[in-house]
This record gives sequence, structure tokens and C-alpha cells, in this order.
Amino acid sequence: MRAPPYSTTKVDVVRVPNGATSDVVAVEEPLEIRIGGKPVAVTMRTPGHDEELALGFALSEGLRPAGVRVPDDLAANTVELDAPGFDPERLARSFYTTSSCGVCGKGALEAIAVEAAHVDSDLRLPAGLVASLPDRLRESQAAFEATGGLHATGLFDEEGTLLCLREDVGRHNAMDKVIGWAFVEGRLPLARAVLCVSGRLSFELVQKAAVAGCPVVAAVGAPSSLAVELAQDRGVTLCGFVRGGRMNVYSEPWRIAL
Repeated sequence: MRAPPYSTTKVDVVRVPNGATSDVVAVEEPLEIRIGGKPVAVTMRTPGHDEELALGFALSEGLRPAGVRVPDDLAANTVELDAPGFDPERLARSFYTTSSCGVCGKGALEAIAVEAAHVDSDLRLPAGLVASLPDRLRESQAAFEATGGLHATGLFDEEGTLLCLREDVGRHNAMDKVIGWAFVEGRLPLARAVLCVSGRLSFELVQKAAVAGCPVVAAVGAPSSLAVELAQDRGVTLCGFVRGGRMNVYSEPWRIAL
């Protein structure tokens, strides 16, 4: 298991008490997302799978992207989204996203709420299968193994097979990359799949899962109160503290077969 070369870099470090040496850290660089040649967002991300990131971001923001490409000016760390029907007036509500939180920099609170249909999937999963997902995710986190500094999102099918895993310094970026992959592969909505994340569950991650039509979201860490409220409202089964064969199911528990 080897980390992609673009996701890590070496830096000098002084280790106490051992002295000077080097360390491997996660790469963090800005990515500018454009529509119609105009920047609509900048996100701090780990390079790689940038097209998937832009597509997942657009879908989560309620857009209907048709594709993504290199910009005409070939600018580095920039992608151009093809989003027919995009309203330029939305540029007035442009925002700057960080690697830690994708919504905290938004210019208006109303921009947070993205319409997502109620998730009506009849998927039911054995509790033991869901409980095993974080370990399966961790086994495939090559960049985290090298740096200890990256979040991950994994997409699993109903048999527990890992379909796609993406790592990033931003937890929301990792999920956007997975959703973007699913879009390219024609797998949306994710009615027969599970999303598993390596950290805590925020409102935004549940929102992204709901937009993608995913019925079950599992996390190693805790959910926020707003994440639970959104999951209950949108019909998403939310599983937190999934570790050591245990979990807390905060919404739609009927999908987890004990």
C-alpha cells in the first residue's frame, strides 16, 4: 500500500530528543473551481482527483454539472465546470472553503441549505457489516498511513465491498471526490450503498450524502446535533462511534439488522 506521490511531501523536522531528521506530511494546495470562466469557489485540498472534487462539490451545491475540464488558460490548480443553467447571480454568494469546514466560510446562511430529496431506499444491512467498515476503510488509507494527516471517505456496496476511497486534508473534499467518482461512473443515486468516513459527522457531510441519495452513513467519530436533525429529516441512517464492533444509530435504525 503506497500513497500517491502527489498527496505527500517530505519536510525537515527536529525530533525531540532524537535531533534533526525528516518527516512525511500531507500536501495542501488551493483549487479554484470556475464556471463560465469565472471563479465560484476556492477550496484547500490534497491534489489528485480534482475533477471528481469539482463535480462532487457542484452536485452538493445543488448544481447539475455536465462535465469538467482543464480551463482554457491552462491555469494550474484550476478546473472548469460545465454547468448549464448556472445562475451567475449565485456569484454574489461566492464563498471561500477551508480544508476543515466547507460551509463556515459561506457568505449567507441560506446558501447552506441545499435541496435534497428524501432518501427512500429500502436497503437493510447487518450490524456486523456496518461495524466492520471503518477497519476496511483504514486498511486502504495509504496516504494516512504515511502522514497521519488525511481524512478519508469510502463508498461500499451492500456486501461490504469497497468501491471507491478518496483521501484529503478536508473531510468534505474526500466525500466530494467519492460523489464525483460515482457521478462519472453513473452510480447516482447511491440507493444501495454506504458511505463511511474516518472522522466525525458534520451537517455538511450528511447533506452531501443525502444529495447523493445514500441511505446509510457511518463514521468513526461523533455526529453534530444538526447532522442528526438533517439525517432524521431526509431519511438517512446515521451511525456514529462505529468502532470495536459497536455503534450508535441516531436515525432510521430499521436499516440496521441486529
